[in-house]
Amino acid sequence: MHKLSPADELAEIRAEMARLKAREAALRALLLSQEPAVGRWHRIEITEQRARVFDARLLPPHIRDNPAFWRERVTQVVKCLPIQTRTVGDRPGWPIRRDAPAMH
Repeated sequence: MHKLSPADELAEIRAEMARLKAREAALRALLLSQEPAVGRWHRIEITEQRARVFDARLLPPHIRDNPAFWRERVTQVVKCLPIQTRTVGDRPGWPIRRDAPAMH
């Protein structure tokens, strides 16, 4: 089997994570719109949490815009950019689909 480069593996993992996050959001919206659900192994419990958050927009402009109260933060960002156009089926079994027939 052909070994994936770290760049390709990272891109595929991110694509799968995006698919899972979208599915999670759809399930969450469904669960919030109905009575709490009970499955075979899990039950859903919906609670409400409150938290205090700091809103810098509420500060007076002479404080909010003063550079003495700001600092710069540098971070490294790893982007996955396609090199070429891929077609479905470039890699057998990818992307993983729940509705696909199981391969034994």
